Parts: sequence; C-alpha cells; structure tokens
Amino acid sequence: MEKLTKKEEEIMEFFWDKGPLFVKEILDLYPEPKPHFNTVSTMVRILETKGYVNHKVYGNTHQYFATVDKKEFGHIFLKDVINKFFGNSYKNAVSALVSDEEISPEDLKDLLNDIENDKN
Repeated sequence: MEKLTKKEEEIMEFFWDKGPLFVKEILDLYPEPKPHFNTVSTMVRILETKGYVNHKVYGNTHQYFATVDKKEFGHIFLKDVINKFFGNSYKNAVSALVSDEEISPEDLKDLLNDIENDKN
C-alpha cells in the first residue's frame, strides 16, 4: 500500500478511534484552528484512492470508513521500516532494540517463550 502523510495518518486515527464518519464529523474532531472543509474532504478522497478508506452514499453525502485496521497499518509500517533501515532483516531490527536497551534480554526470552507456547 502507498505510504501516508502525517495529515493522512491523523485522519486515519479518527476513523480507527471513532468508526465511520462524515467529513463534517471529521472536521469537528480537529482542534482550533480547524482546517477548511474542502481540505479535509480532499484528504479523505486521497485516502480512498490509496485504499485506506471507502464510503457509503447517503443521499448527496458520503460516510467514510477505514478499510485497513490500525494493527494492519502498523504491520505495513513496520515492514517498511525494517526493509528501509535494517536491510529487510527482522533479526537486525531486534538486535538494535536489544543493543539500544529498548528491550531487555529477559523480555526477549519471555517473548520467545510466548511464541513457543503459542505454537503448542
């Protein structure tokens, strides 16, 4: 899937938190100063062309909804980061987390135990 801009990710967060929304409802979720209605509408249509949202028609308006859940998006993003920064090696990514003390060796052992237990 195509990458998202920060603003597009922000709109996706609204969908993931609130569910299906009309553009007016998305606009209401923004703090002041709010973006222009047409700006939000355009961004939602871009998200639709990228495959992240779809819509249902209600009269002359559209209600949009996410077609990609947050977890799936996280996996897509993680794969991209691992490919770009760790030579497509999950081992290198985990090694970096351990060496930077973002995850302890004990946590890593617990994770491996959890994986082994899930297999059984």
